[in-house]
Amino acid sequence: NRRKKKDDSILEIPSIPNPFPELCCSPFTSVLSASLLPKATSRKKQVIKVYSEDDTSRALEVPSDITARDVCQLLILKNHYIDDHSWTLFERLTHTGLGRAIEDHELVMEVQSNWVMEEENKLYFRKNYAKYEFFKNPLNFFPDHMISFPSETNAAVSHSGILQMFLSSSTYPEIHGYLHAKEQGKKSWKKLYFLLRRSGLYFSTKGTSKEPRHLQFFCEFSNSDMYMSLTGKKISGAPTNYGFCFKPNKSGGTRDLKQLCADDEQSRTCWMTAIRLLKYGMQLYQNYMQPYQGRSGCRPLNVTPMRSISENSLVAMDFSGHRSRIIENPTEALSVAVEEGLAWRRRGCLRLNSHGSPIAMSNMGMSIHRSQSWFHHKISREEAQRLILQHGLVDGVFLVRDSQSNPKTFVLSLSHGLKIKHFQIVPLEDDGKLFYTLDDGHTRFTDLIQLVEFYQLNKGVLPCKLKHYCARIAL
Repeated sequence: NRRKKKDDSILEIPSIPNPFPELCCSPFTSVLSASLLPKATSRKKQVIKVYSEDDTSRALEVPSDITARDVCQLLILKNHYIDDHSWTLFERLTHTGLGRAIEDHELVMEVQSNWVMEEENKLYFRKNYAKYEFFKNPLNFFPDHMISFPSETNAAVSHSGILQMFLSSSTYPEIHGYLHAKEQGKKSWKKLYFLLRRSGLYFSTKGTSKEPRHLQFFCEFSNSDMYMSLTGKKISGAPTNYGFCFKPNKSGGTRDLKQLCADDEQSRTCWMTAIRLLKYGMQLYQNYMQPYQGRSGCRPLNVTPMRSISENSLVAMDFSGHRSRIIENPTEALSVAVEEGLAWRRRGCLRLNSHGSPIAMSNMGMSIHRSQSWFHHKISREEAQRLILQHGLVDGVFLVRDSQSNPKTFVLSLSHGLKIKHFQIVPLEDDGKLFYTLDDGHTRFTDLIQLVEFYQLNKGVLPCKLKHYCARIAL
């Protein structure tokens, strides 16, 4: 009874009022606004390392849901590069010798999550002019002998018609042709007739027969990524240098790769482009249109896309009069370029070097091009082809290099028609003056800079104008 009376006396003591009632939360009403409370699921940040062609690297702290395009935009801003919508994040698997351009919408952390810890895989930041080139010139990527349309489609299909069929959910053109396939668990390769349809990739067990009973399923693409073989002949003994393969997202090694090899670059480009369109569909078109209209909408297929910054800026101008004018005549542009070059050389002779002696004209002419981004000093023919291939086999991608066979000459390596062609630049001496020429002296230039600038404006003896140069960027 005493304990009961004691408890009753405790309960009867008046409660002390709370001096800060606004800090207390009622079980029924919330005092603090939900927007002021910290979010339970905040964006985590991770560090990634991105490399450039000269093996310099840069570490970036990025959110876990960052896309490949956002990483490119971040590096463009940090390095003050011009955004011409051709920058790409490239994935290279060192152990297997494979590489691919990561699509703009892909999450970088998901790509890295598929890497094996023991392998030194890398992300590269580089230009790829061919990333969306098939939206501009689809007929160059899909030759007539490799593509078939449904029977109800008319024989003549326009540029935009081909793309609409690829992006449509109901119809899809059929890609067909011969490919070399590496037999599972063996070192041998077998040439088979393949067909690409909306349901997947098939090969025929009986010649070129397309009957369902002769078609065997080879691969589907929802749970795998497509890679280009960078060292196919060396690692897997491929019959040609035009290899590509499919790697499952959670692959255990090279045994899970499904490797293919084409006979030429045009065939490989056609297969890989069609498979990209089949796998990603309209997402690729939205990625392509995003630089022009952002994420909000897409432009119709029949609208001509914007030209690149380099194409819009290359025009011959005359500033000698009171008003500037555009020089339309290529012959006049050449003569003006030669006159400006000679005047520049005369002014250069008056400059003094660090020792106080005049700079010799011949020495300046021999070395002035070495500071240009398009010039690569002593690289081999194979290295030049690899650099151009990395930048994309678009008409006009080029570089200038020293000739290995003749140390006094130079070589212009140029991409045209999905092929890489090499043109020799020969030095020519006339009346004590040194010139450079591509056409046996018919068109002469005082230095390599004038030569490159002229062929950026005029096709001349080349199959196309020089549009995009290959450069080794530094991060």
